[in-house]
Amino acid sequence: MRPNSSGLGLALSFFLAAAVGAAAHAQTDVALSLYGAFNNTAGSNLGVQDRTSNAAGGMVELRHIRNPLVGYEAAYSFNRANQVYVGNCSLCSPAAVKANAHEITGDWLVSLHAGNLRPFALAGVGMLLNEPAGGQSDTQSSNTVVYVYGAGLDWGLLPHLGLRFQYRGNVSKAPYITTVYSSVNAFRQTAEPMIGAYFRF
Repeated sequence: MRPNSSGLGLALSFFLAAAVGAAAHAQTDVALSLYGAFNNTAGSNLGVQDRTSNAAGGMVELRHIRNPLVGYEAAYSFNRANQVYVGNCSLCSPAAVKANAHEITGDWLVSLHAGNLRPFALAGVGMLLNEPAGGQSDTQSSNTVVYVYGAGLDWGLLPHLGLRFQYRGNVSKAPYITTVYSSVNAFRQTAEPMIGAYFRF
């Protein structure tokens, strides 16, 4: 029995059209964004609290999207992350530490392309490097795993240039960069609303 050549041709045409459509909507870009880092207070069972100052920061992303379900990026961000550690006793004086936070993550993205708009959602994991600034005494570096989630929207203005609006949330252990108090050993969350621009290759 001979195969139905018209049906085979129709199926082949369908898969070729799908592949061409996915390739047409593929995107590789680099983006620069500014954001605000808003932190909650982390406390331990021993009564030590870590209060991280809210701050402005910047992020660079290198992103590649192959199709709506397969996208990935590498991101680096920096912001000031001054800490104040407070002990739970009347004679305990706060320990203030000036610090910088460097974050490096790899993220998975899902997105939808519709005209000049591309809404997206992301999740990822990386390292958060907290470094004391200057030669402060009783301080140390604190590196921890960070989990990232978020969503946003790319708005294409020109063929290779557009704006990126997004919200990211970070979950990590509170940094332990003072030796005056014991580790807080608690999780904290950072909210990062941001706006930036991307250049598509």
